[in-house]
Amino acid sequence: MFPAGPPSHSLLRLPLLQLLLLVVQAVGRGLGRASPAGGPLEDVVIERYHIPRACPREVQMGDFVRYHYNGTFEDGKKFDSSYDRNTLVAIVVGVGRLITGMDRGLMGMCVNERRRLIVPPHLGYGSIGLAGLIPPDATLYFDVVLLDVWNKEDTVQVSTLLRPPHCPRMVQDGDFVRYHYNGTLLDGTSFDTSYSKGGTYDTYVGSGWLIKGMDQGLLGMCPGERRKIIIPPFLAYGEKGYGTVIPPQASLVFHVLLIDVHNPKDAVQLETLELPPGCVRRAGAGDFMRYHYNGSLMDGTLFDSRHDYGAPQEATLGANKVIEGLDTGLQGMCVGERRQLIVPPHLAHGESGARGVPGSAVLLFEVELVSREDGLPTGYLFVWHKDPPANLFEDMDLNKDGEVPPEEDPEKTIGDMFQNQDRNQDGKITVDELKLKSDEDEERVHEEL
Repeated sequence: MFPAGPPSHSLLRLPLLQLLLLVVQAVGRGLGRASPAGGPLEDVVIERYHIPRACPREVQMGDFVRYHYNGTFEDGKKFDSSYDRNTLVAIVVGVGRLITGMDRGLMGMCVNERRRLIVPPHLGYGSIGLAGLIPPDATLYFDVVLLDVWNKEDTVQVSTLLRPPHCPRMVQDGDFVRYHYNGTLLDGTSFDTSYSKGGTYDTYVGSGWLIKGMDQGLLGMCPGERRKIIIPPFLAYGEKGYGTVIPPQASLVFHVLLIDVHNPKDAVQLETLELPPGCVRRAGAGDFMRYHYNGSLMDGTLFDSRHDYGAPQEATLGANKVIEGLDTGLQGMCVGERRQLIVPPHLAHGESGARGVPGSAVLLFEVELVSREDGLPTGYLFVWHKDPPANLFEDMDLNKDGEVPPEEDPEKTIGDMFQNQDRNQDGKITVDELKLKSDEDEERVHEEL
């Protein structure tokens, strides 16, 4: 996509040479000639030598058209060509701006249709001709191909090509969307595609970042939906066009695939898929969790699965070890419960993304809680969820100086865990002081006995 520009539907100023196809109001009205036999005047002869298979609309009076042409005399001599100027004719039909023969010859044309028009003198430049370029009483031959047609009354045309059976949400103004697109002119000429850029087009809807027609065309889309969006030029790039790829006054056609949508105010969406009976204890902050998960993007692309590792993921809730949205979604789960979580990017990997996760991507998790254990009791340094090492103190004494120093920032420790282990309060923990809670409980029992 390109930056939006000010919309306009005013007519272009035409080059002087294009006046060959413009009518001075007096020409063609009363300055023609009768047939040699004095019979009725001839009309335009139309030869349709290429008719496209699909014709969603035909030219009508008052429509704005863009077309190429070659103009010749009866002997084949060329008197004008839009191809030579490398500039399409862009003009309104049926309002006196073209010679009458061209006005009539364009009526009913389809985009990409090719016609040969034979214009008799009284429907061309009559008995006067034009400034030495068109002799008097000349029959004109035009080969025309229509490339665009629109009307100032047009609106954005939206065709749904594929809509998924399940639609968790639809695009609204203010939402952030990620989508792929192919952009073409009405005649099928490609001008841009997101697929060649290695990623989706990511932007806000209804905030002025998109052309107005695209803002309108995206509204109501579901993730996974495909649409064809036809945008008239006054809702696209108007009379200026865009660079060399979008001509002035061009209608645009977009084929869009919506990947995902979210709003900066979104929270985690949670759905329970399976809840075992008899759930008494639910997970809370500080609990140690083991869980399986499949993580995918909203288009179904799998980016991670714990099943691939042969063991469940382990994490302590509320310890900032997993993304915030997943931590939130695990809260309140029972062992054996299965949940589906939809996590917006501001609660996941944000604009930067992660390995396998594009920036600003909404994530979908299917989670199953395998086990839950109570978290760290107040005043203890850690909890062993498996058998502790044979010599606990040696494993903790990393520099082998016979002491375990406190953390540099005591505020980061959990409660008074260091003070709890520092039995004589001398600012360090010795091998005699370090005890597991199970050892303390056993000593306490002996003391009571």
